[in-house]
This record gives sequence, C-alpha cells and structure tokens, in this order.
Amino acid sequence: MTKVSNEIKEQLSLEQVVEHIRWSDGLVPAIVQDTETRQVLMMAYMNRESLKLSLESGETWFWSRSRQELWHKGATSGNVQTITSLKYDCDGDTLLVEVKPSGPACHTGSVTCFHNEIVGLPEQSEEQASSESGATTASSSSESRFEVLAELESVIAERERERPEGAYTTYLFDKGVDKILKKIGEEASETIIAAKNKDNDELRLEVSDLMYHLLVLLQERKLPLDDIMSELSRRHERPRRD
Repeated sequence: MTKVSNEIKEQLSLEQVVEHIRWSDGLVPAIVQDTETRQVLMMAYMNRESLKLSLESGETWFWSRSRQELWHKGATSGNVQTITSLKYDCDGDTLLVEVKPSGPACHTGSVTCFHNEIVGLPEQSEEQASSESGATTASSSSESRFEVLAELESVIAERERERPEGAYTTYLFDKGVDKILKKIGEEASETIIAAKNKDNDELRLEVSDLMYHLLVLLQERKLPLDDIMSELSRRHERPRRD
C-alpha cells in the first residue's frame, strides 16, 4: 500500500492524535471530505487501530460498530480513499479526513452518502435567494450533472470484478485492452461522422458510446476518473496565454 505522505506525518503523528482526541468508548467520528470538490462524502468511526492503519497506509480504515471489526474503505468495491489531510477539531472529539476518492463513497453508488434531502425548511426571502442562488445553483447543478459518470464508473468496476455472464462489459474485459481500444476507435470515427453530418441526435448517441468505452479503458488501466478531472482542473487553473 502507498505510504501516507511525509507532510501528513509531520503535521499529525499517531501519538499526538491519541493524546489530544476525546475518545468515546474507544471511538471517534471521522468526517470524510473530497479534497478537491470539498463535498462531504461520508461519516464513519475510527478507533486507535484503524487510525494507525489509515496513517500508515495513506488510505481510510474505519471501525464497524455493527460487525465489530476493522474495515478498509474500498477493499471490496475498489473505491478506496487516498488521504491528503487529517485533522481533529478544537474539542478533539471529531476527525476531518480529506481524501482523493477512487469512486463513489456510498454503497448505493452515489458519490456521497448524504444524498437524501430533507424538505420543508423555511423559505428564504427573495433577497436571500437572489444573493445565494449564483453560488449554490452552480455547485449543485455541477454535482448532479456529473454524478452519473461516477455511478457508471462504479458499475464498470463491479463488472470487471464479478464478470457477470452475458454482460457486454464482461465481454470487453475478457477480450482485453486491444478489443477495448478497437471499440474506442470505432466510436470515435462514428462520432466524427455524426458531427460532420450535423446530426445532433446521432452525435449524442455516439458521444455517449465513446465516453462509456473510455471509462472501460480507464478501469482496465486502473486510472481513476478523478485523475482525469484533476488534470483538467490543473489545466484550467494555469495562466491563460491568449
């Protein structure tokens, strides 16, 4: 397993954490947050051993209260969480774990476990709604727009692990990378033809097929979609030359 970065070790050693944390029955709640999107992904509990394993491996480990055992996030699903920062709050009774996720955090396939919205809150005034709509609408719409990609990535990873008979994705993984690359070439060509024909209905279908096969390739190469999004984000942040 990849070792946690020296920076994290310097900021927070295990001995320091244990000394300052207010353990409750040997446990402390850990809030997991995406280091790039800042979205809260999940909440689980850590004990001393899972905290030690998290620091040593650089990936999240927790204590399951229902099963009474340690569990490594993503050990079966492949959706591991690489730790980028680990902090405790002012009272020492909660941990904040910032991570780079390799897939959805929730067992349902959702990016975050916090996807059940409670309705019936007091209505905002028109002035409040107007001032906040710009930031919140852009954020929520962006998350919902791309959630399907994370869900599809999770399904493709599951297909690779379980290889259900008769599934097209199973067929691609069984045939190997050459077959996957051939399909990407075919879908790219069909995308070009649809665009040249100015047929947006056909273009929508071909681009969808192309993106699906690209996700299959990323899974075959074990390159998380998050790495692609991070690269696009870095390019966006670079100074423009035009």
